[in-house]
Amino acid sequence: MLLANRNYNLFDEMFRDPFFTRPFENASSQIMKTDIHEKDGSYVIDMELPGYSKEDIKADLKEGYLTITATKNETKEEKDARGNCIRKERYTGSCNRSFYVGEQVSQEDIRAAFKDGVLSLIVPKEVPKAIEEPKFIAIE
Repeated sequence: MLLANRNYNLFDEMFRDPFFTRPFENASSQIMKTDIHEKDGSYVIDMELPGYSKEDIKADLKEGYLTITATKNETKEEKDARGNCIRKERYTGSCNRSFYVGEQVSQEDIRAAFKDGVLSLIVPKEVPKAIEEPKFIAIE
């Protein structure tokens, strides 16, 4: 009898299903693995974004925070020989990370490039203080 075994819990077994073991918490840090290095008076931020294209990525700067957002909308459809849909999958998701770079840094001070699934940003450590408006950073 299942109830007689005090160590068995039906809900524990249910939550071992792969659906429930996906890393939903901290998903951004799982997807957006980041290395930050100091080089020549600047910070070099390398962020892995496999599967994303340049158009899926947005970098913006506001109140001293550099925020990187990656958004993906994807639909895959398989049809049989007669053109009938036999499987259709959709994925929509986004992830983001923010870094405090200082209120003195402006959009013009940051350089960004995207190549082979890696977003590289170069942020100066120190710049003269200026009035800042939220602006987007162009990604090469």
